[in-house]
Amino acid sequence: MSVERTLKKLVSGVILDLDGTLINTDGIVSEILKVFLVKYGKQWDGREAPHIVGKTPTEAAAAVVEDYGLPLSTDEFLSQFYPMLSDQWCNIKALPGANRLINHLRGHGVPMALASNSSRSNIEAKIFHHAGWKESFSAIVGGDEVKAGKPSPEIFLEAAKRLNMDPSSFLVIEDSIPGVTAGKAAGMAVVAVPSLAKQSHLYTSADEVIHSLLDLLLEKWGLPAFQDRIEGTLPLEPWCIGGPVIKGFGRGSKVLGIPTANLSPEGYSAILSEHPAGVYFGWAGLSGRGVYKMVMSIGWNPFFNNTEKTIEPWLLHDFSEDFYGEELHLVVVGYIRPEANFLSLEALIAKIHEDRKIAERALELPQYLKYKDDPYLKISLHLEN
Repeated sequence: MSVERTLKKLVSGVILDLDGTLINTDGIVSEILKVFLVKYGKQWDGREAPHIVGKTPTEAAAAVVEDYGLPLSTDEFLSQFYPMLSDQWCNIKALPGANRLINHLRGHGVPMALASNSSRSNIEAKIFHHAGWKESFSAIVGGDEVKAGKPSPEIFLEAAKRLNMDPSSFLVIEDSIPGVTAGKAAGMAVVAVPSLAKQSHLYTSADEVIHSLLDLLLEKWGLPAFQDRIEGTLPLEPWCIGGPVIKGFGRGSKVLGIPTANLSPEGYSAILSEHPAGVYFGWAGLSGRGVYKMVMSIGWNPFFNNTEKTIEPWLLHDFSEDFYGEELHLVVVGYIRPEANFLSLEALIAKIHEDRKIAERALELPQYLKYKDDPYLKISLHLEN
């Protein structure tokens, strides 16, 4: 057993937050805020995000009203905004790794509770469209069922009480600082999965900070380990993304010796908010040329300190010329590792080549090889006709 996998604390139950931890509420909220603010002559710019993550609905509403100087009371804002939001609850996607985690814990009989600052009725409405979720939780506690929401520990203590278990026997999984604060105040172990980009350093009170649920090592907490990784990779429900190849930062070939075929993040804000920063792999279809193995990074490239989240695929083939402007379609089938920073350029390059080897090997496995024939990759004919 490696050092990083050694036991941190023995727990026997798990309490999960909902918004930003299991479901991508932030993405839906942002899309609706964009539309809502236009009515008041304002343009959404995300400035309120740090003020609303993990807060109660009333606190979040007050932050938006104040940040944008809206001519509304908090109650008026909620009465207009919440119907727009509730219409979209059926469209809120599970975050990567959420279904995997819930199914795994349920399959191993690990007691689970859901504890959210949202009202109980809103929680029920949000999880209604996610098959098997409601039945998986032995207790669900909403913010309207306790005197004070997070960062007060009351919501977690109430969950432990309903499961008739000692608070210290729980692991809490949270995306927000108020949630982490609440979990620690309840005497529980806390894993933070920050939903705000580049904010991991602020989660100092958490017992562990991870990039996404895909990186959760349950065995660190004495819980049954996931057994679904294959040769250093984690199979994903495949997802697609595509567009013309654009010029990147000019460092792929020149600095790293690794020619990436970058896609523009424009129009992909929803996909980028949904998929955590990390290294993925799959198949690439290039118009008029064919289908190739690919490995790609999504994220901020901390070594280069990007200011925006980028999509940088590396097609694992030696091309004799550039193909800027050509249509590129990707089918992403698996995950290798979270985004990391490196002490030297050499270490970064070595890791990228290691990722390449892992991807090349994995894509020969039947589980991944079958997606080479995905219709989304066959783009030459309809572009030429």
